[in-house]
Amino acid sequence: MPNGISSEKGILFNMENYTFEDMYVDLRNGYQIYYTYVRNRYVLFKTAKNCYTQKLVTDNPKNPHPRMTMLTLKRVKEIFPFMEDIEYKVGTDEMN
Repeated sequence: MPNGISSEKGILFNMENYTFEDMYVDLRNGYQIYYTYVRNRYVLFKTAKNCYTQKLVTDNPKNPHPRMTMLTLKRVKEIFPFMEDIEYKVGTDEMN
């Protein structure tokens, strides 16, 4: 189970202690990872082997992005260092 600081939204991680390997295990265990990337808020969850769905949760009209994107583990690893405000949740309706 992920380690972090509880907040009203979920668990907020101290980025110094949360590694890509931790996030990979959390995704494999079915957690939804919420994070901010390029001023937009996303949720990331595992869809299939080596396939992850990145869904836009909030929208920044000055920086438009696709609402939903399929990513490989390699791409998730590439963007991990730039993720901010990482949280996790279990079993919410955000995936629908």
